[in-house]
Amino acid sequence: MELRTLLSYLHHLGTYVGENPTVTSIEMDSRKVTKGALFICIKGFTVDGHDFAQQAVENGAVAIIAEREVDVSVPVILVRDSKRALAVLADAFYGQPTHKLHLIGVTGTNGKTTTTHLIDYVFRKARKKTGLIGTMHIKIGDKTYDVKNTTPDALVLQRTFKQMVEEEIDTAIMEVSSHALHMGRVHGCDYDIAVFTNLTQDHLDYHRTMEEYRLAKGLLFAQLGNRFDHQRPKFAIFNQDDPASEYYKHMTAATVITYGIDRDSDIMAKQIEMSPNGMKFDLVTPDETVRICTKLIGRFNVYNILAAASACLASGLSLSTIAEALEEISGVSGRFETVNEGQDFTVIVDYAHTPDSLENVLKTIRQFAKRNIYVVVGCGGDRDRAKRPLMAQIAVKYADTAIFTSDNPRSERPEDILHDMEKGVAGKRYISIADRKAAIRYAVEHAQKDDVILIAGKGHETYQIIGNQVLHFDDRIVAREAIKERNGEC
Repeated sequence: MELRTLLSYLHHLGTYVGENPTVTSIEMDSRKVTKGALFICIKGFTVDGHDFAQQAVENGAVAIIAEREVDVSVPVILVRDSKRALAVLADAFYGQPTHKLHLIGVTGTNGKTTTTHLIDYVFRKARKKTGLIGTMHIKIGDKTYDVKNTTPDALVLQRTFKQMVEEEIDTAIMEVSSHALHMGRVHGCDYDIAVFTNLTQDHLDYHRTMEEYRLAKGLLFAQLGNRFDHQRPKFAIFNQDDPASEYYKHMTAATVITYGIDRDSDIMAKQIEMSPNGMKFDLVTPDETVRICTKLIGRFNVYNILAAASACLASGLSLSTIAEALEEISGVSGRFETVNEGQDFTVIVDYAHTPDSLENVLKTIRQFAKRNIYVVVGCGGDRDRAKRPLMAQIAVKYADTAIFTSDNPRSERPEDILHDMEKGVAGKRYISIADRKAAIRYAVEHAQKDDVILIAGKGHETYQIIGNQVLHFDDRIVAREAIKERNGEC
């Protein structure tokens, strides 16, 4: 694409009349620049792309987008906000791919991963070809790719959507984080459906206050579109039982659909029956009711199912297809996932890393636990410190034995993180073991018949971030090894 054509999408006040090279790619990392690239200078938290403009030119960049003057030999186009420019230019360069996809975005503190995977499974059951973007990976059809962030930056995002279009994907489902919304990573994404799961404390290291956090989530609904289009209607789907939904309803012009358990909603779950092996409930819609039988467990998963079912119904899928798919799906990796090596106690690995999610999981375990509950839990370093004592309080409240440990300490000393957790439970009984592997082994070694061990915080993750090192670590593997060793198999 010619530079002038690409820049025409920016609609900036100035008119660019300089050289007009052909742009063959867009990059924001100077190391990835090749001949013909347009390099966009992004100022990040630790690195400023403006400092690498010359390196980008040496690597073949034919033009630079920047917020300030840089001394290079190729055209420099100044913009007020290079992150916004990146989103606009990426969308244009890749042919505005989300205009050609049925795009569903899911936001909320907890439940995003499970909800998006449920939606994906139902659509595949309906013989649709799907793409998925989220915490665990990017999936295009049957192929999966690693991902660094829950919601990738605008450049990776639009490039991924372009690939989806080329591979004839029908529907794209994605997790939309508050960071991505606040940073503008999803600017240019033409969502058809936006789903809200819940709002509880998290990420206050970034957003500072719950009000700022709530507002960031609301941007997904405010950006959903303000035009009533009969050919391509927009839907905003809200958890009626969460107070934040009333706030978000006022932020969107899209058709509102509500789901819930306690408050009157468009889509409801009634007659809920839970067991250690799954759940049954009536999924009630304005038109019909169907009995849902699922292997998923917990009230929080009822909400996830309701959110997913609402999105699928708004997309035109049948209630019978939704019910069939939910009966088949056994769960999502690292979400209430059991580790079974023939032991006579239960081991569950879950991603619960917020006070609300930890409480939900422990409450669910309480419903079926026959004996004692162990919980192995930590808090991430360089993240929201305010939730550390809260996590400890919940662990001590709902578990018989609470074991505090490391969870991606990053640049902080694990002992300092544990100290913050311990402040919330002064005078209570707990065990602190900084080494996560040792903490898991302690729980496995001490568990008796019919006890339940919850290993919380990391779920599907296969790494541990200590300092600036990313080390291989998988709670499920560590637990399996500990069980086998206890059984005398190692």
